[in-house]
Amino acid sequence: MKTRRAVFGIFWLLSLAAISFYGGTVSYGIFFALTFLPVLSVFYIVCVWFRYKVYQEIGSRNIVSGQSVPYYFVLENEDKFAFAAIGVSFFSDFSYVEEVPDQMEYELLPGERYRYETSFVCRYRGEYEVGIKEVTISDFLRLFRVRCEVKGTKKVIVAPKLIRIHEIKSILDVSSMVRRERLGQAAEQDIVTREYVSGDALKQIHWKATARAQKLMSRKMIGEEKEGVLIFFDTHRYDKEPQKYLPLENRLLETVLSLVLFLCEKNIPVSISCSREQFQRDRLNGVGEFGDFYELIRELEFDHAEDTKNRIRHLLGRGAAYDKQVVFFILQKPDTEILEMTKQISENGVITVLYVVTEEKIDDFCAMSNVCGAPFASSSNRAIYCPDCRKRTTRRQTAERMRKMRANVTR
Repeated sequence: MKTRRAVFGIFWLLSLAAISFYGGTVSYGIFFALTFLPVLSVFYIVCVWFRYKVYQEIGSRNIVSGQSVPYYFVLENEDKFAFAAIGVSFFSDFSYVEEVPDQMEYELLPGERYRYETSFVCRYRGEYEVGIKEVTISDFLRLFRVRCEVKGTKKVIVAPKLIRIHEIKSILDVSSMVRRERLGQAAEQDIVTREYVSGDALKQIHWKATARAQKLMSRKMIGEEKEGVLIFFDTHRYDKEPQKYLPLENRLLETVLSLVLFLCEKNIPVSISCSREQFQRDRLNGVGEFGDFYELIRELEFDHAEDTKNRIRHLLGRGAAYDKQVVFFILQKPDTEILEMTKQISENGVITVLYVVTEEKIDDFCAMSNVCGAPFASSSNRAIYCPDCRKRTTRRQTAERMRKMRANVTR
């Protein structure tokens, strides 16, 4: 279009030079024709602007991210003059229309109607506009172009996609591990402690541990059985721009849904909690209850006011994590303070798994265990073992040291 304007400007300057140096009827006719053509083009665009018709329709307003939904749009010319060039552009930040080139222009003769049937796909969960975003109108000489926002855009409600998984790499066989931990509860030492929870018996308080920690600590008594899995996920909104926060929130909820469905299919009891205090599901006992949980996730909203750290402290304070066999934390940002809280859970005999859904580099936050090779979160550059391997390695090294000491004594 810039090239056309430049060529038109050159012709206009040549016509101006012609009437200045030569004059004549032809020169003046060409000059006035080139002068009034832009005015006529602008008038033509205004007429098309007020007279064009565009319709669009989607198959459903409630859809799932990644799902292809039927969609069509119609361009119509009901006037007695032709529309030289009408183009449509679509919302492309969170969705895309299949098999339709963006910025394509259509020429409509008088009374002509153009209908295009296709489908569109939404990338992320949430509520946003899809389909045609604006219409571009050009004149017959392609000198000017006007963009018009479409009235009555289509808005959809998108639910997160459900992805089935067959294993959890952080814990390869969850069901076997849960059964093994349950059988091994009777061998748990009486000296393992946890924070005091309202209702604990007075004789259950470990006074030496209380003095060391400067807060009430209760014994984990023999036979105090851990049961099920707890999943905590982060619902704090870390950004103000939808282009930045929607992809991460979508991936986080897909992770939560996949993990919960996997555990439900294994018939492992699951408790759910998040940064939002009003949202809490005490127990899911199987696939039959997963549908209700999915509906809750569809309606869940992230908020800037949610405080993830305080919510985790509240869970630890009331002992909700200490009676579980496995606790999963699914976060959007790595945080060393939360890491320390997870270590506190691990030290009380609970297997803790931390997932971070982010686009940031977290190499300094993660490490690989030198023994089992599993990834684990570390707040120290010198950490080389995951929590489980650290305990086993410490016991083995202590046993070797004591054996050497005994050997030196007997010589």
